[in-house]
Parts: sequence; C-alpha cells; structure tokens
Amino acid sequence: MLKIIVKEGENIDRALKRYKRKFRNVKILQELRERKQFTKPSVARRAQIQKAAYREKLLKQE
Repeated sequence: MLKIIVKEGENIDRALKRYKRKFRNVKILQELRERKQFTKPSVARRAQIQKAAYREKLLKQE
C-alpha cells in the first residue's frame, strides 16, 4: 500500500503528483495488465531479445 505523507503547508496537487509518480514507479498497473492474459515464456523471451536488439541499434546510430 502506498502512503504519501502530506507535509504541513504543502499543496494537495503536489502531494497528488507525488502519489501518481510513486504509483507509476511501483508498476502495479503494468503488472495487472500483464496478468490479464498468459504469455508463453518463449514469446516473452523473444520480445525481450527484440527489445534489446532495438536498443543496441539505437545506441550504435549515435
């Protein structure tokens, strides 16, 4: 459970922004979306390899 302590005199919008950032960094929503459907380990591995190859290609272009 995420807890955001609102400091004295802090704007509620700023505290809400901190909460949203923390929520995004914990990746709860991403995990929920992944669990909706099963992906075979071979498919997940293939996607990971393709992603790494794409990043490597971008680094080489620089």
